[in-house]
Amino acid sequence: MSITIKVPAVGESITEVTIGQWFKNDGDFVEMDEVLCELESDKATFELTAEAAGILHTKADEGDSLEIGAVICEIDPDASEDAPSNAPATENTAPSEPPAESPKQTGEVKEMHVPTVGESITEVTLATWLKEDGDYVALDDIIAEVDSDKATFELPAESSGILRHVAQEGDTLEIGGLICRIEETDGAPTEESHTPAASETSEGKATNNTGKETYASGHASPAAAKILSEKGIDSNAVTGTGKDGRITKEDALKAEASKPAAAATKPATTDKSKQAEQPEAPQKSGMRNSRREKMTSLRKTISRRLVAVKNETAMLTTFNEVNMKPIMDLRKQYKDKFKERYEVNLGFMSFFTKAACIALQEWPAVNAQIDGNEIVYHDFCDVSIAVSSPKGLVVPVIRNAEQLSFAEIEKEVVRLAIKAREGKLTIDEMTGGTFTLTNGGIFGSMMSTPIINAPQAAILGMHNIVERPMAVNGEVKILPMMYLALSYDHRIIDGRESVSFLVRVKELLEIPLAYC
Repeated sequence: MSITIKVPAVGESITEVTIGQWFKNDGDFVEMDEVLCELESDKATFELTAEAAGILHTKADEGDSLEIGAVICEIDPDASEDAPSNAPATENTAPSEPPAESPKQTGEVKEMHVPTVGESITEVTLATWLKEDGDYVALDDIIAEVDSDKATFELPAESSGILRHVAQEGDTLEIGGLICRIEETDGAPTEESHTPAASETSEGKATNNTGKETYASGHASPAAAKILSEKGIDSNAVTGTGKDGRITKEDALKAEASKPAAAATKPATTDKSKQAEQPEAPQKSGMRNSRREKMTSLRKTISRRLVAVKNETAMLTTFNEVNMKPIMDLRKQYKDKFKERYEVNLGFMSFFTKAACIALQEWPAVNAQIDGNEIVYHDFCDVSIAVSSPKGLVVPVIRNAEQLSFAEIEKEVVRLAIKAREGKLTIDEMTGGTFTLTNGGIFGSMMSTPIINAPQAAILGMHNIVERPMAVNGEVKILPMMYLALSYDHRIIDGRESVSFLVRVKELLEIPLAYC
């Protein structure tokens, strides 16, 4: 007995919907929960899923408007997956060549769930599908990128077969949530049988595999239609970049109304003096577009944590300045030999890291953290380095920095910075720091008050180097000076510890030969 599927209720004020696009054809075998078609209301777009597995029999076509509760299709659960299509061949149909063999489905469906990516991570965001719905994927093919609040991970296929998306790009999923299914097959498809579902016509509109334009071609989504209406733009004048040529909201936002025809020439008898008295407003040209982008999980987590630090800590900042001439002279003298011997540049970060480690061991409260009603003191220095990546600020950690040489610190800084820019940092590389260094000076910052990287108790901010007149032994000298800023949690670090720590860092930076 066939199962009747009706248009579901999609909102209190919505009385009818339009079939935007069928993803399955009449006579196709469908799996339970597989997306059958796309329904559009005047407010949003919805997906209709199969309520059972079986042969699909459509009752409405793309573009039809149906009332809520109307029959949209039927599914015959008793029919075999191998049953022939219900479209009979006509007698005068010319015989065609046998189609290329496609991979035979085994009937097994592999469900892929969001894997565990870290102890403290409870949800992830599906950033990008690297394989399209319906594509054939081989075992271990990378099919998607997943963002957590700390890093980006690649999702490999857990079996070979036809990929079926369950989650969409931008969806937030809990650990263990269903992200996709793979309909397992025996072997890979041939080049002839693995044809795309849609192609581009010479006019730029999407067509299906029969060469005909689909309903979606040049059709505006509800949000796009509203924007085009407000702008007074005909949808026929807009090229859609969405699936099958659909006009998306972004297309509508970028669309511009055609410029009005030039004003008719005024008669020669017009009084020039009156024109001078009533000048026309100057014509302004240029774009005034705006755009909205959904916040990534990383950006949302950064926002949440920074606000939490401001609200949950007694944060203060103390300042000092350091004469960078001794370090600059030392680098100038040894940078070529250092690069030749260790194959890495001698930068400022190694000097600051070593100086901070020495000062942290002398003032352990700055290297501690609060855990409930206890203070945890660390005998080691895991120094976090703030790095600006394309997806936001990340803070990888240099483990046991107090035991590393200058060359080892510089190599670790370079390694972590490259992985940060490529989005390949692991959870272990970004957790467990005891103290943080941040260098706003590379962007030209003169002075700032850095925010503590919780649950740490302090962060040292470096700034740009500026030549300033300084009084030295009763004489005025021009020296390269840098402001240092130490933000600290006053619940655990008193003024004595914070100021003494920063003064000690200043002393060490101005006599680098003492610890090089």
